[in-house]
Amino acid sequence: MPTKAHQPTLSQKPQNDNTEEDLDDYMSMAITEPVQKTFETSAQRRLRKQREAEARSRPPPASETPPSKPEPLPPTSKGFKMLSALGYKAGSALGAEGNPNALLQPIGVEVKEDKGGIGHESERKRKVREEWEKVEGVEKKMKADVGDYRVRVAKEREERRAEGMWWGAMKVLEGLEEGRARDENRNKEDIEGIDPAGVNDRKKRPIKTVKLLFRPLIRDRVEKERERRMQYDLHQSLTRNPKYDDPEEDKQDKLAFGNEEEELEEDDEELEEYLTLEPAERLERVVIELRAEWRYCFWCKYQYQDKQMTGCPGADEDSHG
Repeated sequence: MPTKAHQPTLSQKPQNDNTEEDLDDYMSMAITEPVQKTFETSAQRRLRKQREAEARSRPPPASETPPSKPEPLPPTSKGFKMLSALGYKAGSALGAEGNPNALLQPIGVEVKEDKGGIGHESERKRKVREEWEKVEGVEKKMKADVGDYRVRVAKEREERRAEGMWWGAMKVLEGLEEGRARDENRNKEDIEGIDPAGVNDRKKRPIKTVKLLFRPLIRDRVEKERERRMQYDLHQSLTRNPKYDDPEEDKQDKLAFGNEEEELEEDDEELEEYLTLEPAERLERVVIELRAEWRYCFWCKYQYQDKQMTGCPGADEDSHG
């Protein structure tokens, strides 16, 4: 009796095992980012092609090894035989005999790596040298100008300082002169309307009669007063009749209102010559006058009692430190 064949049964995995495998596959999966394509613009493409063309046209660099010396012609060569037939001997130079410039070796080959023509390199060096000499000359000129500028500025500063001290010395000399005039007028009797202070006499007297050493101070004061009167006359002429004559007006008022013409002063050649001197020289003259006539030291700012001026270090500024 036939018997039933035994068929093996397949064992099924539990459902939990399949879930764990799927979870492992998910965790081990690598996510690759999409590759972004770069687009080239027309300007970038033109620039790239230009660079490639320049790279292709550039000659290759010469080898760093020095060029080998040319080998002499072997006696078996056809060229050596032709030269020997013309009288050439090995080791001698070509050309006429006794020529000191004859070459024993052939001219070597030099690889030219740039695109410049023959003689361009020497021309370029000449231009660079000229530009460098020009720049060097400009730098030297600038240094000289800077030195001259410093000297000029220092000189102008010293002249301005001497000019200011000169005006101060003139004021001191004027004060001493006017003080002596007041003292003399104070001792006089009041005759013919003489002002004891001598102020009116000083204003009325011509500028040429003033001592030359401080005459520029008086002239400057008179010019400022004249300018002030002209401005006052300009304002008053808008509201005042120029033909009106007031008997109570003095000479200065009539001059201000334009009723009387001002007398023009003649050119003072002596004063103009005095003003052409350097400020330091003008100051020195006034300082000497103060010391000789008034025993006054401009640098000490003190009037001494004796003529020897005992206690004064000296006549110049350097002596006073």
